[in-house]
Amino acid sequence: MSDTPPDHLSNDPSSKFYDEAALRRGVGIRFKGMEKTNVEEYCVSEGWIRVAAGKARDRYGNALLIKLKGPVEAYFKDKTGT
Repeated sequence: MSDTPPDHLSNDPSSKFYDEAALRRGVGIRFKGMEKTNVEEYCVSEGWIRVAAGKARDRYGNALLIKLKGPVEAYFKDKTGT
């Protein structure tokens, strides 16, 4: 596996951008220079993240997500690559 995380990654297993290997390794996100721990999905090239909108849920019980735009930096939390 490379040392750069995917450009687009989602925590939702039903998404086509879900990557279990990358999530298991641990991906960290910096958004507008601040560390974010509540990111559900991100895209570095398009410059956005999706985060939960409080405790609100949709009719299927999934968290409602809001899209925030700005500079996104993704990195792996471990440096070993195992």
